[in-house]
Amino acid sequence: MTTYNTAGVCAKEIDFELKDGFITNVRFNGGCPGNLQAISVLVEGMPAEEVIKKLKGITCGQKTTSCTDQLVNAILEQMKKK
Repeated sequence: MTTYNTAGVCAKEIDFELKDGFITNVRFNGGCPGNLQAISVLVEGMPAEEVIKKLKGITCGQKTTSCTDQLVNAILEQMKKK
């Protein structure tokens, strides 16, 4: 399990697993519970590359990022480590 500390969004952390190129067990700590729970379910078992392609660059209101964009950052950071 990896924990990523977010920046510039309501969720404070994102927990997830990256195994064999697939995303599982995504959990946002903080933020909009219903929306983030839905995102977690939707990306469950998806290839990391597909999650990145679909969610990279999404913003929230006036912010330059979003919780989903932060998930992409977390995945990219974890991919660099492997």
